[in-house]
Amino acid sequence: MLVAVDPFVLLLLVIVTALAFDFTNGFHDTANAMATSIATGALAPKVAVTLSAILNLVGAFLSIEVALTVTNAVVKIQDETGGPDPALLEDGGSALLLIVLAGLIGGIIWNLLTWLLGLPSSSSHALFGGLIGSALAGLGLDGVNWAGDGSKLDGVVGKVILPALMSPVLAGVVAAIGTWLVFRVIGNLAGKRIDHGFRIGQIGSASLVSLAHGTNDAQKTMGVITLALIAAGGWDDTESVPFWVKLSCALAISLGTYIGGWRIIRTVGKGLVEITTPQGMAAESSSAAVILASSHLGFALSTTHVATGSILGSGVGRPGAQVRWRVALRMVIAWVITLPAAALVGALMWWIGNLAGGAVGGILMFVILIGLAVAIYIRSRRSSVGAHNVNDEWQDAKRPAPQKTSV
Repeated sequence: MLVAVDPFVLLLLVIVTALAFDFTNGFHDTANAMATSIATGALAPKVAVTLSAILNLVGAFLSIEVALTVTNAVVKIQDETGGPDPALLEDGGSALLLIVLAGLIGGIIWNLLTWLLGLPSSSSHALFGGLIGSALAGLGLDGVNWAGDGSKLDGVVGKVILPALMSPVLAGVVAAIGTWLVFRVIGNLAGKRIDHGFRIGQIGSASLVSLAHGTNDAQKTMGVITLALIAAGGWDDTESVPFWVKLSCALAISLGTYIGGWRIIRTVGKGLVEITTPQGMAAESSSAAVILASSHLGFALSTTHVATGSILGSGVGRPGAQVRWRVALRMVIAWVITLPAAALVGALMWWIGNLAGGAVGGILMFVILIGLAVAIYIRSRRSSVGAHNVNDEWQDAKRPAPQKTSV
């Protein structure tokens, strides 16, 4: 079947942009799994990101529940029968493709800005915020699947907002209790044998978080691409994901993870708490448990919120630990504004694309994205953070001194 030029170009732009988002998700969220292991010296920085990249790749193939949530529970594509709304599929799905593209660009721009600032904000919420903003701009209030069919906790409220509020608190409480119990058991014992044992444990727990991250975050981009394929008429099953979509998303997030978002790794590993190996293991174990359970239930939660909540919990649970609440406050502010800020960017991008119209509008949005990405990258070179200085001593309100090399 021949596809009209405009929808084909828009579909291609959506797929490329979705994989670009997946890449930024990888390097933005590497800190979720490996920051504490790098901070305690359990793993060398480059070894840590390599291991995390491999496990993210594997984890992406373990489930599709979160992908189906993104396909069906954010932008309202269903009609009364539960199938795709024919009105959204007219003209090769151009209207829906423009909405998805604008939402992705909103998510990427917010990811890059928070990466530049070293803030561990949520890539997931950046994506959902971008999609919600563009859907509101393009379709109005009815364009967002707020509550699903109303029979259970579903849609954006049940699958996105409630997990966003509950998951960091739950992870923090679990980590605090786990850390307290660990120090209760080991007491004042010290020595290389205990430290060595917990470092080995950290490698295992960090690996589990990386695997869990792949099962949750890579699937979100799978869901977006599947949504675009449905809009363009290239896929009609809202309960499955094409294999090539799984593979491409797994590779994109794995590559991004390998690049390593060193700025955010530094903030999470050194900026919140001066973390020890028992704390690191407790934080990573609680993160993995919450993320894996949520992936099984199809909750598209923020792995960033879970990981940072766990680290804060480990600081609270360790007697005498110093928690840098000023850094934590900056982080929480970023959490709170991520959804509305990304939504605003997504809505603005949709307005620009819709004003130009069709493939021209899509290309214009893509060019704007590339221009902003290049500008942010150039700005980041003024104060670089890489594997060589990610563990330098933290100085409040100061950034690491500029270095010549970084990733």
